[in-house]
Amino acid sequence: MSSPDSARPEKSEWDVIVLGGGAAGMAAAVFAALEGARTLLIERSEYLGGTSALSAGTVWIPNTRHAAEVGAEDSPERAAAFLDAAVGNRAPKAMRDAFLRAGPEAVRCLEERTDVRFRARPFHPDYLYELEGSVAGGRALEALPFDGAALGRFLHLLRPPIPEFTVLGGMMVDRDDIGHLLKMSSSLRSLAHGVRLIAGYAADRLRFGRGARLVMGNALTGRLLKALLDLGVDVMTEAEVTDISAAPDATGVTVKFDGRVRDLRARGGVILASGGFARHPQRRLEMLPSPQPEFSPAAPGNTGALHDVALGLGARYGEAGDQPVFWAPVSRRRRKDGSMAVFPHFVLDRSKPGILSVGRDGRRFVNESRSYHEFVAAMYAANRDGSTIPAYEITDAEGLRKYGLGMVRPGGRGLAPFLADGYLVRADSLAELAAKLGIDARGLAGTVARMNDFAETGVDLDFGRGSTVYERANGDPSHGPNPTLGPVRKPPFYAIRLWPGDIGSAVGLLTDTEVRLVDAEGAPIAGLYACGNDMHSVMGGVYPAPGINLGPAIAFAYVAGRHAAARALEASDQRPTA
Repeated sequence: MSSPDSARPEKSEWDVIVLGGGAAGMAAAVFAALEGARTLLIERSEYLGGTSALSAGTVWIPNTRHAAEVGAEDSPERAAAFLDAAVGNRAPKAMRDAFLRAGPEAVRCLEERTDVRFRARPFHPDYLYELEGSVAGGRALEALPFDGAALGRFLHLLRPPIPEFTVLGGMMVDRDDIGHLLKMSSSLRSLAHGVRLIAGYAADRLRFGRGARLVMGNALTGRLLKALLDLGVDVMTEAEVTDISAAPDATGVTVKFDGRVRDLRARGGVILASGGFARHPQRRLEMLPSPQPEFSPAAPGNTGALHDVALGLGARYGEAGDQPVFWAPVSRRRRKDGSMAVFPHFVLDRSKPGILSVGRDGRRFVNESRSYHEFVAAMYAANRDGSTIPAYEITDAEGLRKYGLGMVRPGGRGLAPFLADGYLVRADSLAELAAKLGIDARGLAGTVARMNDFAETGVDLDFGRGSTVYERANGDPSHGPNPTLGPVRKPPFYAIRLWPGDIGSAVGLLTDTEVRLVDAEGAPIAGLYACGNDMHSVMGGVYPAPGINLGPAIAFAYVAGRHAAARALEASDQRPTA
């Protein structure tokens, strides 16, 4: 196993240099190394994993071998029809077709030649299920849980998960674990599962100082890190790339690392995978709607600084498409250490029975069971003089007990700290709740009464909540007649505030189908590639399914890594012999 510290000696040339240590960059480095390329990965922050390590880690790639394992009825033609219907002319069809070709090959390559392993959920529907070509399962993959002990001391290179997504101060859990933990008092099987988890976590804390059983995004990035180490990829962390030079014979980077400035060369090419423009102040002003999200759950290394360098070399941005970024509603709470916890509201609460969202007028503005991306797009579309930013997520005592609310976990206990700092608002009546929130009391009362009627009939006459397979999947399957609709009647009543949050850039640097950066005339820029959120999204700012950031990231990392490695080999063959 090669040490990441091996990049410290006076080495100045590699075949391929990858800029960025999220899933896209790690995968690109793995694919290049699998082709025999001497590869260097440079990461700006102290951790590898990027935003990918903080995410659910879902990878949307249709027609892998895992689709057949869960009995999915899919085909390349069906997947293409779905993306055509969802994306349309918001992004080039040629790029979507390239993604659909490369994706299954990338998964097969990882699983056959590294320790990266995936599985498909038999039921994980496409978000835009109403469109032609959608499926209920088989396209969304997740990395198998991974024992981080296999990384040894390099486990500390992996970015830890969002604390609020863990239990017991750092134990990572996935959807299977959550189900068992909630049933520990009623099921011996779940009790045994929970005891194993907790005992293993305690042992890991003693050995590593953190949980070593990796799930979701940490499992994906942990497995990619294991592949990097096994393949001898050199790694620099806490290294800032300040310049890139592009030339037909070699591409180079200037990097500040370990107190020095070094010029490094890549014979095959440099792959940009730095995470997009998420934290670039100027790009946010130019591209994001107003009011701009104040806080983002994206990793702190996604500064977008390398975009400025690439644009100076002739690269250009794609057109915005439907949305400039991918969205999720977030709630915010100041941690004890002074940092801000930014909690993405993906599926755990918004579409559960007895939970609804309103604006300042007390009225609904969105189908709460639609995707998190569409939810925030609706926040902006309805926002008039701050009427839906923030929005308010409201429930009663029963809804809070069953499903929780944001950072407040199910069970209805331990509320005092959340109430004390104002994250959670409680009132004995809807009128009192409206007064505390500063929203229209009559509007809220009318909305709740109408929603209670919908809960009885199972039909949302205003927004059609729970009318698709995807929407119903996010509800409570034990609740009827509509798993997403329930009454709000039992006091006390509770609310939290929801804000827009960007979870990934949709606008990025334009590439061709071999993910080479292109100039204003569409010609490739020699030796420069982009993947992940640095690359203009093939989804055109639409969010049609779970994992549509990570799926293309890994697929195009495969294309970039292999192409740059082949270019390095060609350059080597052309060198004069002594």
